[in-house]
Amino acid sequence: MYPEDLKYTREHEWARAEGTTVRVGITAYAQEALGDIVFVSLPEVGAPVAAGEPCGEVESTKSVSDIYAPVSGTVAARNEALVAAPELVNSDPYGEGWLVEVTVAEPSVLDELLDAAQYGEYAKEQ
Repeated sequence: MYPEDLKYTREHEWARAEGTTVRVGITAYAQEALGDIVFVSLPEVGAPVAAGEPCGEVESTKSVSDIYAPVSGTVAARNEALVAAPELVNSDPYGEGWLVEVTVAEPSVLDELLDAAQYGEYAKEQ
């Protein structure tokens, strides 16, 4: 149910390393819990983010939820497609619905996050 090539946080974000860049999004579990996403607030390119700290918001028809950075670094890109189509987070959370890309000094920081099996067990407990 959760892609094996990703790492996960207990706040329901996913992370995929591509060299020193980490692409970040929210999990299928999170987007299902939120319901229809109508607005996404993302940090600006060049902004610093800190692991475990809020770096944006996702607004749905049910609530507003913080997005937490899974890693520390600098925002290298943000998914501008979400401005016009925030529902991409619902329809394709692991693909076109990605949120930001963060440049990190050392990609091995992802080793501290949950793997797919660990996250799957954690999500079941929620």
